[in-house]
Amino acid sequence: MITDQYSRILPVPSGALQIQRFPQECSPDGVRKNAGLMTSVHFSLVVPTYNEGGNIDKIIRVLSQILDQAMPNDYELIVVDDDSPDLTWEQAQKLTIDYPNLRVMRRVDERGLSTAVIRGWQAARGEVLGVIDGDLQHPPEVLLQLLASIESGADLAVASRHVDGGGVSDWSLTRRILSRGAQMLGLILLPRVISRVSDPMSGYFVVRRRAIADQVMSPLGYKILIEVLGRGNIERIAEVGYVFQEREAGESKVTWKQYTDYLHHLLRLRLSSGQIGQLRQTISFPLGRFIRFGLVGATGLVVDMGVLYVLYDVLGLGLTRSAIFAAELAIINNFIWNDCWTFKDLAGKQRGWRKRIKRLAKFNAICLMGLILKILLLNLFFNGLQLNAYLANLLAIALVTLWNFWFNLQLSWRVTETK
Repeated sequence: MITDQYSRILPVPSGALQIQRFPQECSPDGVRKNAGLMTSVHFSLVVPTYNEGGNIDKIIRVLSQILDQAMPNDYELIVVDDDSPDLTWEQAQKLTIDYPNLRVMRRVDERGLSTAVIRGWQAARGEVLGVIDGDLQHPPEVLLQLLASIESGADLAVASRHVDGGGVSDWSLTRRILSRGAQMLGLILLPRVISRVSDPMSGYFVVRRRAIADQVMSPLGYKILIEVLGRGNIERIAEVGYVFQEREAGESKVTWKQYTDYLHHLLRLRLSSGQIGQLRQTISFPLGRFIRFGLVGATGLVVDMGVLYVLYDVLGLGLTRSAIFAAELAIINNFIWNDCWTFKDLAGKQRGWRKRIKRLAKFNAICLMGLILKILLLNLFFNGLQLNAYLANLLAIALVTLWNFWFNLQLSWRVTETK
């Protein structure tokens, strides 16, 4: 156990944002090079903070209690504070007297959650590295489940709001839409990265040091998990459900700048040479579910083409208006069949009309985006290429089917509301 308080005050690493394969002060066998200092530990958990003075005492106390029971003297907590005006770093430093496994880093010249996490990992001595928010919105008790997943062989264990047992406590409709929209944008720009987990926006996870060692990181904003997925050597991933809590103290740091940083980060990763190709795990395609989705789509095609005939040929409405009405009725038809058959296993865990209506709203939103794409394609084929109206409609439907399946697979039938 560390006895010198000042040995827990960490200097800020400099240079490239790169995690060493072994802790800087340890040899490959895990023994400190400098005599008299503590040997390596199994787990290092970074708590990035900024103006978290109202929360820091409680989160350090709760985390210490949990980890003292699970792995006494084989872990460390590292608070990385970005020179908070409320002196969070100073408050955390005082806590090191009572919590010997706590160390504190105060950054003055750098800012940003993602880089704070990496700087903390660079100073960490653990074989397993983790991150948790300092605002108590991530329930600390889930940490043991994440560590158990690592012990079972996972390279990365992510706390997710979108798997069994996960959810959000009290989010507004606007925040839900922004969260889902950000995930959809990620699926478009980085499909092979974002689709590997159900909650790529999560800031609560643990990862094996070796899985991200020697990779030069280049994060931007808050979404450090995307950087780990995109640049790390991650093979096996586990997910654990958790309910995102409301703040007990302090103010939310989610601003529009975070969303622009997120977009910039996605584009940076997308354009990084070779980073996507480094992913060694391929995505398993749910063929059976896709076949059912396709069969349901065939019934929707009958509805779509039939309604289009009535509105366009019989009633004489314009092609665009007729196609919009036909497609919307087909969407409702497809949702009913998909909910009862294609995604029956998932819908069975989300009973009740209120949740079903929410699923319909999400399904409809995704399909309406596909409808916009379909109308553009329809007019291209009909007006631009001079194809027959029905052939043009059929081709547009075929191309949009893959769009609808992919995004519904990733985003629909995942209800995050909890009691």
